[in-house]
Amino acid sequence: MEYDERVWLHFYEEGVPYTLEYPRMPLYGFLEQAAADFPENRALSYLGRDISYAELDTLVNRAANAFARLGLEPGDRVALYLANTPQFIISLYGALKIGAIVVPINPLLTAEEVAYELSDSGARALVVMSRFYPIIRQIRERTQLETVIVTNVKSYFPWPKRLLFTLFKEGSDRVRIENGDHELETLMQESDARWNAAAVDCDATALLQYTSGTTGAPKGVMLSHYNLVVNALQCRRWVVDTVDGEERVLGWLPFFHSFGMTACLGFTLSCAGTLVLIPDPHDLEYILKTIEAERITMLPGVPTMYAALGRFEKTPDYNLGSIRACISGGAPLLESVKARFVALTGAKLVEGYGLSEASPVTHANPINGVNKADSIGIPMPDTLCRVVDFESGEHDVPVGEAGELIVKAPQVMQGYWHPEEQGEAALRDGWLYTGDIVTMDRSGYFRVIDRKKDIIIVNGFNVSPTEVEKAICRHPKVEEAAAVGFPSTHSGEEVRAFAVLKAGEKLDEQELLAFLDQKLASFKMPRAIIFVDSLPKNVMGKLLRRLLVEREAAPWES
Repeated sequence: MEYDERVWLHFYEEGVPYTLEYPRMPLYGFLEQAAADFPENRALSYLGRDISYAELDTLVNRAANAFARLGLEPGDRVALYLANTPQFIISLYGALKIGAIVVPINPLLTAEEVAYELSDSGARALVVMSRFYPIIRQIRERTQLETVIVTNVKSYFPWPKRLLFTLFKEGSDRVRIENGDHELETLMQESDARWNAAAVDCDATALLQYTSGTTGAPKGVMLSHYNLVVNALQCRRWVVDTVDGEERVLGWLPFFHSFGMTACLGFTLSCAGTLVLIPDPHDLEYILKTIEAERITMLPGVPTMYAALGRFEKTPDYNLGSIRACISGGAPLLESVKARFVALTGAKLVEGYGLSEASPVTHANPINGVNKADSIGIPMPDTLCRVVDFESGEHDVPVGEAGELIVKAPQVMQGYWHPEEQGEAALRDGWLYTGDIVTMDRSGYFRVIDRKKDIIIVNGFNVSPTEVEKAICRHPKVEEAAAVGFPSTHSGEEVRAFAVLKAGEKLDEQELLAFLDQKLASFKMPRAIIFVDSLPKNVMGKLLRRLLVEREAAPWES
């Protein structure tokens, strides 16, 4: 089927091309181009400290030279165990310039999880925030680390805040660096501000992005420079009114995650905009003050972020009218969350879809076009999609029927770090099998039904936990819900649900079951509903159903 036969192309808004030309350059090429075209523009804003594109380019060059002086070479894995700070960006692009493969580490991981990713990746070097340094000392012997470079969160604070932090708040951030380890800023001060080496091949691996592990142990996804350049430009062109040198993007998504890496970092640098860094995404009042003061134009985020701002009692006190576009990803966006956020801000909030294996964005609703509720939208430029049968994965299912989403696109990964880990999201003949169950309507808009692994089979019938969860959330007293499958001697599996009530509300199990009785078929009805204070989620707000199964199985076993 040729491009002009793709039905979704009819719903591209004016100005979005169905195919693009992508420069054959390394990911840091965006920074070099912006530094050449907009040297005095702000690249980063961090707690009142501004860093221009010219300064950022120089800092990255110093980092690259420092890494090279330490003996790091192309193909070496350099792990970044850092929060959303300038050091993350400086170290990322510095490592990429020497041809290293960057391994971003989630700062919220336990010591065991950090040890796993460092060991699995074979990371030779690590740049670590000082507050996490004790964890590294604890697990270092279980890794292949040769070089550890430490940096303090305050290093790029503006002077008054840096002094106050040192005097009153430094606490666990103040550490003694052991002999043989290094301090990042000292290394950079001792390094040349120019970088003269040849450019890295755009097909070289840039990132080893570990998946969140929602269905098992994290797997390393290999993303090339080209994969990441492509996806950044696809997102940049999706927002048709983007103006080079003028956009201001809120950097509240974690940069270690593929969504933050592309929607915040890649997007901003591709249009030479300003990335406003948010150290603490839970400080809602600071975020609102920042949006108003900086006149933020782009606000990529996850549903839990939009929900938090929508619920916050002080949100109406701030002028958020500068926000033009918000793309939500990482987890399903409830229509109630979307409606509340849009009513408060007037912003255009659209749902999209992606996965680490695709850098990550593959779908989004048009920013100014047809924005369908409960839909992930339509494929990005140059992104081919099919909905195939579950059995063979080779035959397209009829329009409107559920099947597995497969994707073929230039942003799709090179593969997994360990080839034997292909699993659900395998590459077959260039197609990425996502493991997600979707439908496509006659307009080419896609809707996610569930993950294949999460489907509950009751007496031979497939039950979508997402369908059950949405039905529960229609009750006016319910904030959010989760449904999982448990083994049953009578039906193979049975549905059990968990519900979080809105603040101040009371509801009993029988009342909620009665509410569901006319909304779900009998085989989809939960056998039990447990009321909980919160649901386990990963940092991107994605529900971790397997943790509910592990946590609740023991008390319910008979």
